[in-house]
Amino acid sequence: MANKVKAVLIGGTGYGGSEILRRLLFHPHVEVVRITSVDNVGKKVGDVHFNLAGLTELTFQEMPAAQAVAGADVAFLAMPHKTTAKVVLDIINSGVRIVDLSGDFRLRDAAAYAKYYGVEHPAPQMLTDGAFTYGMPELNREAIRKARYIASPGCFATTIALGLMPLARAGLLSGPVHTVAATGSSGSGANPQITTHHPLRASNLRTYKPLEHQHIPEILQSLRIAGAHPETSLEFVPVSAPLPRGIFATSFAEVPASTTQEQLTAAWKSAYGNEPFIRVISGGRQPEVIGVAGSNYVEVGFTLGPVTGATRRVVCFSALDNLVKGGAGQSIQSFNIMMGFDERLTLAEPGLWP
Repeated sequence: MANKVKAVLIGGTGYGGSEILRRLLFHPHVEVVRITSVDNVGKKVGDVHFNLAGLTELTFQEMPAAQAVAGADVAFLAMPHKTTAKVVLDIINSGVRIVDLSGDFRLRDAAAYAKYYGVEHPAPQMLTDGAFTYGMPELNREAIRKARYIASPGCFATTIALGLMPLARAGLLSGPVHTVAATGSSGSGANPQITTHHPLRASNLRTYKPLEHQHIPEILQSLRIAGAHPETSLEFVPVSAPLPRGIFATSFAEVPASTTQEQLTAAWKSAYGNEPFIRVISGGRQPEVIGVAGSNYVEVGFTLGPVTGATRRVVCFSALDNLVKGGAGQSIQSFNIMMGFDERLTLAEPGLWP
């Protein structure tokens, strides 16, 4: 164990924390040395996350963040937005590397943070200075290699941005984009709520935060970095779906009438041909959640519509697991890159079928 990276998980009792542990406990270069939480204190990991029973003797501990990271090399933060920023300020000078799964350091615009998260950021200069590197490997791999602090992307943000990124990189994303995306109940967290209560969720579809979801500025930020026109806008309607895991996004964009199927096929191949976790779906099938649930893989695809005046519509589809590529898995992928490991470590296995 002496040469392994010592990892601490702060906020380990949620679904995201469980997914991080499911993978880090088997990581050949990592030793998980401490897990903190504010609930289930003193319980063994397997008494809270039943799938991990017998795999570790670690227990959940309650302690100040600065104490929790003592002697550690990296801290994974799996806590709610607004809470995490304060914890980061407590440990930022400790020398520990940080992988943050919350939304507190993803944006570069402090005003957008205040608008969409409903509070002023406690350290706005850290946003504008880019203290944290945005941890989407398909967008930002080289910067992640040099990073010490990673802001891991949101689940909707990852799904929608990866669905549209080939258009942005090809210089074809310039107008308003309209997206509807359905998500599984695990995205609402481990604590039951009326919107995740099984009798109400299992036979229901409902929207929430239409046109004002906090991932909107994050998605636009990523697409503009990828090459979208600065005036690109997004109207996004999220849907709560009756499945535990997964996100399926459908995005509508307009491209010039001269755009061809061959041109778009080349754009998707150029964007993702060498990406280990992106599958470009073709041959009559479109992306599906069942193909990626439980895994770090993403399915993407598109349909090109007929010419209508000066434009044609492109419908972009994308699907992933909200807890893995949309959360814990992507954070570990970025951690692997940051540490110089193979980015596929503990992430390469496929999901279950069916």
